Amino acid sequence: MKKALITGINGQDGSYLTEFLLDKGYQVWGILKRNSVAENQTYRLNSVYGHPNLKLEYADMLDFASLVRVLQKSMPHEVYNLAAQSHVRISFDQPIYTAEITGVGTLKLLEAVRLICPTSRVYQASSSEMFGNNIDADGYQRETTAMSPVSPYGCAKVFSYNICVNYRNSYNMFISNGILFNHESPRRGSNFVTNKVAKEAAKIKLGLSDKLTLGNMEATRDWGHAKDYVEAMWMILQHDVPDDFVCATGISHSVQDLVNFVFNYLDLDPQKYVRTDPRYLRPEELRDLKGDCSKLKNALGWKLSYTFEDMMKEMVDYWLDFFKKNPQANG
Repeated sequence: MKKALITGINGQDGSYLTEFLLDKGYQVWGILKRNSVAENQTYRLNSVYGHPNLKLEYADMLDFASLVRVLQKSMPHEVYNLAAQSHVRISFDQPIYTAEITGVGTLKLLEAVRLICPTSRVYQASSSEMFGNNIDADGYQRETTAMSPVSPYGCAKVFSYNICVNYRNSYNMFISNGILFNHESPRRGSNFVTNKVAKEAAKIKLGLSDKLTLGNMEATRDWGHAKDYVEAMWMILQHDVPDDFVCATGISHSVQDLVNFVFNYLDLDPQKYVRTDPRYLRPEELRDLKGDCSKLKNALGWKLSYTFEDMMKEMVDYWLDFFKKNPQANG
């Protein structure tokens, strides 16, 4: 039985990846960071919680000894590093914490793998935020696009990306970077713009809210579905050699486009309900993201099963159903 260790297992990507790997017959080990409200830690794993091949352990990306302990216990064939402080706007409020968890945490994990199970294959969750506002002449970002991040989160991810390449070259370890563009689902945190829009619009439709407040409406992003992207993570580690791959849809939409689609889907007029507030703006804005995933498609045969429209309808429908069943949960 193949064994995989997932850091950040209780996040959006970690939960979908867990389901995906269990379906493939893996034994899945996951790292949880302890918090005081235990119910908040595993709700995304409800569909597989208690599965005989799912093992959960408490550890922390900054606690090297805890990483060593979990690696010794699990001895995984594959390691998926998904743990991070992943909210870009919040990274400006907590830059040091973001750099430590998202950057130095990766280094501690790599060093623990090198010492305990150096033949394990490692997937690093890299990010389109690493490119910043650099865009190739054709309007896309790809593996060769220069990295010039414009947030503490992006800077931390560049460090993680580079230290992974360094460990791969220095110690002949199988370490691959997946440079993932924005990917969403109903499990996305509701402080991320896609789920924030879907959730608040559903509340407005049901008479539970009367406004939606956002920041930069002109920013464009390449949004795909997390289910498609976790399959790409697995495919990257099945490749015969370690390498770095952009994972994206190749189609970008503005935040305004996102709002218009969701409100039109619900037969609502966005101008009646949507407001902007400077507190949701970043100190330095990232304007446009659009990825070229030709390398991933050509080398590994990856393909999309969700469109942007399919994804957003799924997210809106999730919140409509949730609030119809739980009208008192007006949060």
